[in-house]
Amino acid sequence: MKSSLKYYTIKYLIVVLLLIIAVWAALFYAFILDEVYDNVDDGLKNRKIQLIKAVYQDEKLLENTDFAFNEFKIVPVSEAEYNNRNKLYNRTYYMEYDDDDEPYRVLETGFKDQFGGYRKLTIRTSTVEEDELIYDLSIALVVLYFFLVVSILFINGFLLNKAMRPFYKILDKLKKYQFGVASSPIVETYKISEFEELNLEIDEMIERNELAFHQQKQFIENASHELQTPLAIVINKIDLLIQNEDLEEKSLNSFVDVKNDLRRMVAINKSLLMLSKIENSQFNKVEIVNFNEMIDDLLKEYEDFIEFKRIGVNVLKKEEFISDFNPDLANILLSNLLKNAVKYNHEKGNINIIIDKDQIIFQNSGSQKSLDKTKIFNRFYKQSSDHTSTGLGLSIIMSIIKQYPIWRISYEFEGGMHYFIITKKQKPF
Repeated sequence: MKSSLKYYTIKYLIVVLLLIIAVWAALFYAFILDEVYDNVDDGLKNRKIQLIKAVYQDEKLLENTDFAFNEFKIVPVSEAEYNNRNKLYNRTYYMEYDDDDEPYRVLETGFKDQFGGYRKLTIRTSTVEEDELIYDLSIALVVLYFFLVVSILFINGFLLNKAMRPFYKILDKLKKYQFGVASSPIVETYKISEFEELNLEIDEMIERNELAFHQQKQFIENASHELQTPLAIVINKIDLLIQNEDLEEKSLNSFVDVKNDLRRMVAINKSLLMLSKIENSQFNKVEIVNFNEMIDDLLKEYEDFIEFKRIGVNVLKKEEFISDFNPDLANILLSNLLKNAVKYNHEKGNINIIIDKDQIIFQNSGSQKSLDKTKIFNRFYKQSSDHTSTGLGLSIIMSIIKQYPIWRISYEFEGGMHYFIITKKQKPF
C-alpha cells in the first residue's frame, strides 16, 4: 500500500527512534547500575577502614560474629585462610520488613587484630532492586517514547505540510496540464531553492514538449494532406482507365486490384492520422453524451450495410448509458465497434447490443475461433485474411478508451459469439 511522504518518513522514524531508545535504555541502565555499585563500593571500603580502627580501640567488637544492627561481622580464620584483599560481590539476604530476600552489596577482607590474630571482616549494605529498577525505567521509557512519537507526529506533520506546500502546487500544475491546451503561465516564487529550481525545470520541459507536440502535429497533418491529394488523383486516373472499353480483361482486373490497394492506403492514412490526433489529446472537448441515442443513430446509418448481409440486430436497453465524453470520440468508438461487428459477421448472423448503466456489450457471430486477446487491440492486427482491412479499427478503439482512466474495454469469446465489453467505473467519492 502506497503512503504519502509524510507518513513514509514517520514510519521509519518511529522504528529507528524505538531502536535508539532501546539501545540508549540498555546503556543508561548499565551506566546507572555501575555508578550505584561504584558509590556503594566506595562506602564499604571507607567503612572497612573505620571498623578496623574501631576494633583496635574497642576489642569487644571482635565478638560481633554475626550480622546485627551494624551490618558487619568479624570471624577468626587460620593463617592459611587469611586474605587481606578486598572482595566485592552481590548477594541476597532475608529482610524482615519486606519478608523477602533482598539484594545486598558485600565486601569481604582480612586484617590482623591487636593481639596478632587473623580475622575476616564481612560488611554488607542494601542496594537497589534491579528488577524494580528495570520496571521503573521501562515505564519511564514507554511514557517518554509515547510523548516523543506524539511530538514527532505533530511537529513533522506541521513542518512537512508547510514545507511541501510548494511541491503540491507544482504537482497540481502538472495534473492540470494537457498537451495542446493553451494556458496562461503563472509566475510563482518559492522560498526553498530546490522547489524554485524544480518549478523552472518543469516550465522549460512543458515548453519543449509543447513545441515538439505542435511540430509533430503539423508534420502529421501536412504529410496526411500531401498523401491524400496524389492518392485521390491516381484513383481518379485509374477510374478513367477502367472505363476504357478497349482494355483486356486481365489488364482491367489488374487496375481494379491497384485501385483497391490505393483505397486501402487512403483508409490507412486516415486511420493513422486519427490515431495520432487521439493520442495527442486533440479531442479534449468534453460534454455529456447519451450513448443510447448515439447507438440508435449509428444503426440507422449502417442500416443498408446490415440489411445487405441480412444480419439480425437486437438492442437491449437496461438503463441509460450517459457519461462525460468527447462526442466525436464517442461516435468513432461506437462506429468502429458496430462496423467491426457487421464486417466480420457472416451472412444471416446476429448482433446483440446490451446497454446497462455502466456497461455496453457488443456481441456478434462470425468466426468460430476466439481471437488472440493479447494482440487484438494491437495496430495492424487482422482478425481474418480480409485484405481490405487496415488492421487499425480496434487499436483506434483502445486509444480512445485510454484517454479516459475510468474506462476499460475487454474481449471474450463464448458460445460462438464474440464479446466486446466497454466498462465505466464509478468515480470514488
